[in-house]
Amino acid sequence: MNDKKRILVIDDEPDFASIVQANLKKEGFEVDVAYDGVEGLEKVKANPPDCIVLDVMMPEKDGYEVCSELKGDEKYQDIPIIMLTAVADHVGSTRYSHADGMSMEADDYLPKPASAEQITNSVKALI
Repeated sequence: MNDKKRILVIDDEPDFASIVQANLKKEGFEVDVAYDGVEGLEKVKANPPDCIVLDVMMPEKDGYEVCSELKGDEKYQDIPIIMLTAVADHVGSTRYSHADGMSMEADDYLPKPASAEQITNSVKALI
């Protein structure tokens, strides 16, 4: 790639974010990481990425709020967003569900633990 595409990984699990970051870098992407939704939004607004890998369950602002805010703003609405969540379909005691993720305006939705290959393939398909 001549012009490196920038990916922003927003995930509150440092180990997982590091694995995703390392694998995307290996594929030739420039990768930045934010560890909660508030930090993620700040980074998007300071320097919009070409694609966002976004965890759902995070402190401060969750992934649904981040996705909704970005997709509702014409400056950022065209940035592809891949949502990740560890919430299983059978978990009924939480407001996070697969159905909620699918109803969001995210461009792709992967259950955690998504493999590095799944995430990389989704990023490549969207940009």
